[in-house]
Amino acid sequence: MTPQRYAFDAVRSCVWIDARSNLHPINTETRGLNGWIEVGAGPDGTLDLSAPVRGQLELSTDRLSSGNHLYDRELKRRIDARRYPLIQGEVVAVAATDVKDCYLVSGDLSFHGKTRRYEHKMTITFPDEASIALKGDDVFDIREFNMKPPSMLMLKVYPEVAVRVELHGSREQ
Repeated sequence: MTPQRYAFDAVRSCVWIDARSNLHPINTETRGLNGWIEVGAGPDGTLDLSAPVRGQLELSTDRLSSGNHLYDRELKRRIDARRYPLIQGEVVAVAATDVKDCYLVSGDLSFHGKTRRYEHKMTITFPDEASIALKGDDVFDIREFNMKPPSMLMLKVYPEVAVRVELHGSREQ
């Protein structure tokens, strides 16, 4: 089947980032993800992997917010948001797993001036003939992107952050 392009809905798509500190958890819920994915759907509603899957995703670092002004200011300073205003991802490969609707997605993640290749499991479904949904989660160590964990006074943030993403896309005409 010919791959179709699906544009991600910036309002419905969301990323949750959960960090831990020596005092309490720090959680963010961020919308405004932009991007697209090109995939084909097989007759059984699964991905048609006979054609390459391509995709791109980006998020402005200005959108990251924990709701605490002091934490957010320190995070943006550590990220160097003016110099590195975007977090970008690019899908480079998708492979089937033994679990229905679960795929191994490989891609490049660019953050804080560094690009790293990752491979994570994602659930990819077609809720109807005109839409796609991708869901996944994993843990990242921000030191891999040459970023020091934020710290202020007695607060120390640990470098491992849990990231969960839900992307909802509609087929482009």
